[in-house]
Amino acid sequence: MTTTALPSALLSGSHVTDAGLETDLVFNQGIDLPEFAAFPLVEDADGAARLATYYADFVAIARRAEAGLLLETPTWRANPDWATRLGYDAARLDRANRAAVALVRRVQDGADVDAKVVGIVGPRGDGYVAGERPDADEMAGYHASQVASFAAEGVDLVHAMTMTTPEEAIGVVRAARAAGLPVMISFTVETDGLVPDGSALSAAIARVEAEAAPDWYGVNCAHPTHLAPALDGGAWQERIVGLRPNASTMSHEELDAMEVLDAGDLGLLRSSLDGLRAGLPNLRVVGGCCGTDATHVARLWGV
Repeated sequence: MTTTALPSALLSGSHVTDAGLETDLVFNQGIDLPEFAAFPLVEDADGAARLATYYADFVAIARRAEAGLLLETPTWRANPDWATRLGYDAARLDRANRAAVALVRRVQDGADVDAKVVGIVGPRGDGYVAGERPDADEMAGYHASQVASFAAEGVDLVHAMTMTTPEEAIGVVRAARAAGLPVMISFTVETDGLVPDGSALSAAIARVEAEAAPDWYGVNCAHPTHLAPALDGGAWQERIVGLRPNASTMSHEELDAMEVLDAGDLGLLRSSLDGLRAGLPNLRVVGGCCGTDATHVARLWGV
């Protein structure tokens, strides 16, 4: 596979990003999130204030780390299928996605670090289960409305997280390109290093590269020890710039069944992520995912 040069200077240097927003809200703050969706919080003053406080912790981490910051919108569930379950029509969903951008932009305006606003796209289905193999063009059309909301509000880039198939990732890239936005694709992997659809991570990235290459790749919602088996030393690893690991070493299936939070082992999280760095020479964006909070992200940055 021929690698693609990293674009411009948008993600030059190191960048902190946030943690497992939804698990932090549910398990640490006792907030009910129907359908595991955080985006409805942007619609009322109390919810917006709680989100702003959450993001402020990562501004502080970026300051201490002397790094940039990616302020990623709380919109992982803010797509048509999940929003419909919550009673949203298209117009209200558009307003919510725009309000989410406005919220993190207010954090950006008050931050004393170099912060960028990122529009987060999540999977159409369950982020732990691949389901039926989708059509890439259908996925482009499906995700276009959310990406358009982000574009209208002037985000710096789009980041699709917890991708379980290359087809959906291709669709998101096509939607972002149509909107004129840079885009990052983060796959998740199982404990054996495979993408949930059974693909090797290298093969999934190769497929996306061949059909609709994004600007950057990442991996999220998997412990570093789960990513390790996927790394074969190939040139494709140079395309990975971001990691947002889970705190727990449990499988996705085990985590789905949990009724209490597994906050993991901070020492193992840090050491196992550090162990990946030699194979990921362009790693520059580090945050957390399920089970992590600001404490985990601070430990990963050594601050």
